[in-house]
Amino acid sequence: MKPVAQASCAVDQASFLTAEGTVSFDIEIADTAATRAQGLMFRTELPPNHGMLFIYDTARPVSFWMRNTLIPLDLVFMDSRGVIRHIHPMARPLDETPIPGALKGDPRPERLMVLEIAGGEAARQGLAVGQPMAHPGLSAGTAAWPCQ
Repeated sequence: MKPVAQASCAVDQASFLTAEGTVSFDIEIADTAATRAQGLMFRTELPPNHGMLFIYDTARPVSFWMRNTLIPLDLVFMDSRGVIRHIHPMARPLDETPIPGALKGDPRPERLMVLEIAGGEAARQGLAVGQPMAHPGLSAGTAAWPCQ
């Protein structure tokens, strides 16, 4: 799927181009070591179409866990172009088992961004591997779906 137009972007929104059209999430940003370590810990709810976008300085292999996370989450892993490379659905609350950002054998396991949304939201919203995300944190020169 190759977007034909630039996306309208905002820092507090992550938008995806799905088979059904554009889906947007209101997001909080986790772009420092401290905010990424805290994540969505201790939250008792996460409304539909809300989430937290983890942004790294450079693409890298990542792994998450659910320590002190009280609600199930879907983890959506994007590469440096903003393309969904892996979705881990319904991560179990309080589970400390590592959740890798790439499936075994993925030739490009580096991830630049990870979106945490309420468990089941990825499927409900039609998110799938290969779809592009638009966000101003992506480089306009390399983003699969660049911002205007």
